[in-house]
Amino acid sequence: MTAAPSPDSAATTGAPAPVVEVRGVSKRFGVVPALTDVSVGFRRGEIHGLVGENGAGKSTLTKIIAGAYPPDAGEILVDGRAVSFGAPAAALDLGIVVIYQELSLVPELSIAANLFLGHEPRRLGMLDERGMRRRTNELLRRLGAGFDAGRLAGELSVADQQLAEIARALNRRSQLIVMDEPTAALPAEAHENLFRVVRSLREHGTAVVYISHELPDVFGLCDRITVMKDGRLVATTETAETTRDEVIRGMVGRRLGELFPARRPRRAESAPPALEVEGLSLSKHFANVGLRVERGEVLGLAGLVGSGRTSLARALFGNPPGFGGPRAVRGTIKVHGRAVKIRGVRDAIRAGIAYVPEARKTDGLALELGIADNIALPQLRELAAHGITRRGRELRTAEEQMEALSIRAPSVTTETGNLSGGNQQKVVLGKWLSRGCDVLLLDEPTRGIDIGAKVEIYNLLRRLTGDGLAILLISSDMPEVLGLSDRLAVMRRGRIVGAFDHSDVSEEDVIRLALGAEEVPDVDAA
Repeated sequence: MTAAPSPDSAATTGAPAPVVEVRGVSKRFGVVPALTDVSVGFRRGEIHGLVGENGAGKSTLTKIIAGAYPPDAGEILVDGRAVSFGAPAAALDLGIVVIYQELSLVPELSIAANLFLGHEPRRLGMLDERGMRRRTNELLRRLGAGFDAGRLAGELSVADQQLAEIARALNRRSQLIVMDEPTAALPAEAHENLFRVVRSLREHGTAVVYISHELPDVFGLCDRITVMKDGRLVATTETAETTRDEVIRGMVGRRLGELFPARRPRRAESAPPALEVEGLSLSKHFANVGLRVERGEVLGLAGLVGSGRTSLARALFGNPPGFGGPRAVRGTIKVHGRAVKIRGVRDAIRAGIAYVPEARKTDGLALELGIADNIALPQLRELAAHGITRRGRELRTAEEQMEALSIRAPSVTTETGNLSGGNQQKVVLGKWLSRGCDVLLLDEPTRGIDIGAKVEIYNLLRRLTGDGLAILLISSDMPEVLGLSDRLAVMRRGRIVGAFDHSDVSEEDVIRLALGAEEVPDVDAA
């Protein structure tokens, strides 16, 4: 990866001049440097990826560009002119808008009212509601939204609220839109529509800064990528001229292949598998699935969105999607050779099966509760005496998990919603490890987590398998699923279409099967 160009290099290379540029910007909070001598420009009609671990300085840089923080040194230029923002409103007036992870629409107001909040147009001294609706609907049609100006913001899905936020940015005649982890709260099926919208912004000449931990998205969308580490700019480069390996090395100082812990030699198992599934089916979701996971093994499950991976994991945990609930699932599930009936989540937990869901914030955690309360949830009976919760035991159990998993937080009573994504995921893992389980179902375990936290979780998973835990790993991150799995199965349209030892499969093999480029019969991952 090449070093960042000098701020004025656009003039000498013939590249478009930046619409917004920072030169030599530094910022400290007390004695702690948050940014040190950062220079980067964002061009009109460009999607510019901004990547780095938590604490790399991305948020501080964003807030300086948006006028929320003044820089201690350096300058900000808009269309080549030095500017000084006294407040975010000044940045908005120059067309700089940030769409944060936590969306800021007023739920009780219509979309039109949200778009014009604070700068409502008037006609003959009266609020021009007709003009507001007309302009809002024009923007919503441009974005391909399936709702109109009159809908209340609180009635919309998260994906539609995000479209409304983008429409609001466009309504401010934005030159630069910063999108902070825009897919973090979206269901997977909404990602492609967001990417279509982001590309359309580029086509209309808007500069987009795309902040994400999801490197496949960054490489698929962005024209250039800036890497930050420890408050400094490591490099800015054309996406086509770098690799994921180089970007990761710039972020963490290690290459992609060094992120995954070494595999232990596979031990010969005479005992029955920890998990064995035969002929498992659920109408419209998956059919005739067979697989096994040995003690101390990671079985990876790859496939495209909608292939049935998550539905399978939910069924194994007693919470299948629709179609009559757990009783509609047909087939045999065995744990350590013993057939078990999974009629609900409680049955799965009793059988020693635990599930870390894809949407940890909504399905895996109670964000308003503290760390100790979340860790205690699956074992309230065990932590109680005579029906009364023993708070001391809860706190001690949580402290043990915080230490074992390196959960970084002020205390065990810290609200889980205030933790980083990586620490939240460790809490989800901690509640099951504390409860005890034989089989761990992991669905997209590192989505939305920075590279450093991913490495910690990878090492933890390897340690757990060393202790005999069986793991079924679902991941759309191909290097991750290949790097962690001892064996790998591929799903397509609800069926397993391939099964491999990790040493016998390439990324191309997996993608070919997932796309249906090869016709294969049903396969057991056994």
